[in-house]
Amino acid sequence: DCFKAFYVHKFRAMLGKNRLIFPGEKVLLAWSGGPSSSSMVWQVLEGLSQDSAKRLRFVPGVIFVDEGAAFGKSLEERSKTLAEVKPILQATGLPWHVVALEEVFSLPPSVLRCSAQEPAGSEGAYKAAVDSFLQQQHVLGAGGGPGPTQGKEQPPQPRLDPQSLARPPAAAQTEALSQLFCSVRTLTAKEELLQTLRTHLILHMARAHGYSKVMTGDSCTRLAIKLMTNLALGRGAFLAWDTGFSDERHGDVVVVRPMRDHTLKEVAFYNRLFSVPSVFTPAVDTKAPEKASIHRLMEAFILRLQTQFPSTVSTVYRTSEKLVKAPRDGPAASDSSPCCLLCMCALDVDAADSATAFGAQTSSRLSQMQSPTPLTETRTPLGPCCSPGVGRVQGCGQGACRREDPQACIEEQLCYSCRVNMKDLPSLDLLPPYMLAEAQLRTQRAWVLQEIQDCLIEDSDDEAGQS
Repeated sequence: DCFKAFYVHKFRAMLGKNRLIFPGEKVLLAWSGGPSSSSMVWQVLEGLSQDSAKRLRFVPGVIFVDEGAAFGKSLEERSKTLAEVKPILQATGLPWHVVALEEVFSLPPSVLRCSAQEPAGSEGAYKAAVDSFLQQQHVLGAGGGPGPTQGKEQPPQPRLDPQSLARPPAAAQTEALSQLFCSVRTLTAKEELLQTLRTHLILHMARAHGYSKVMTGDSCTRLAIKLMTNLALGRGAFLAWDTGFSDERHGDVVVVRPMRDHTLKEVAFYNRLFSVPSVFTPAVDTKAPEKASIHRLMEAFILRLQTQFPSTVSTVYRTSEKLVKAPRDGPAASDSSPCCLLCMCALDVDAADSATAFGAQTSSRLSQMQSPTPLTETRTPLGPCCSPGVGRVQGCGQGACRREDPQACIEEQLCYSCRVNMKDLPSLDLLPPYMLAEAQLRTQRAWVLQEIQDCLIEDSDDEAGQS
């Protein structure tokens, strides 16, 4: 009981300290079936019970993503996994959703656009939301039906959403997803691509069902490994977003990590003592050798170092806590700054005249694509620049890219890390259509903006200061 009380206190202290989740707000719990995410779901259920000293007052839902097609699993194997998953989801009594990873091939391009984020509430706004929630619950309890604080606690009843049952994925989508992952050359790029597609799918489901927050079960140990891995992958500029408690890069949907204070050993003890159910689902790196990918190598390094020096994970974790989300200087600091097409972080691409190796590489590529024709001739349309295969739509036909290689239109919209990973993909045409369509749309917009740049009236410094 003491261990359970301590564990619960750490979980709620993490949520209460940041106060990002308001009472009555819909929160989507991303459950993978693993021990950490299972512990997170059961902690939320414990906080929603009437016996809890400090009850959680948000409205949760659970989502499970079936990723079997990415690993080459058969339909029978995936059906067995879903047969183990659904009883656990029904036992929670929460609204739940089971979606297949193949559904990314039917996502709209708008999933890659950062929607406007509501301003963060102050201390008074949080207290006002608490009072409003309590008053609403009191009115519901006095209206005849048993309120949440009246009577004995009822056993949870499974509540199914009309779209919660996983529909059989289309054979064409399953084949496209399998072909995409089979074409990736390295395991490192596969793991990054899988994480990107999973995030986009969960983000779309959260927006479609009205969730404003998404909870993930990343533990302290997992985040320490992720921090070192992202440093090796060239994502040092985004560590505060990738490992912090909250991730606001998507705008209207915020990703929170309430399990980041718990180590994997604490999670294992809690699940063992209180019989928290979990489901083993093979990952893309299951049974892979230690040096098969950067993720596996860094995980083995951290865990081996942790056995010799028990403070390794906590030291790396405390270092990540000190990272702040500082806006970049220059145009990237504005709201309309371009973001990466895959990870949706601000583009960290250096200018062409940069002295870095990446800047030199970009400069050489731009010099190769420059046309020797005069400026007056480059102003005229050069015919379709985007082939019909890119984005599964017709070519723009307006000379928006002004390149012979349409893949350059996509690569220039990726950050450094995603650009390096995409080098292991032979053809970017294998990416889901929503990515290709959004890349083409961004390229067309950039070309139109460049064409009308001379006609725009810019505000002077004095007028900008007065506004």
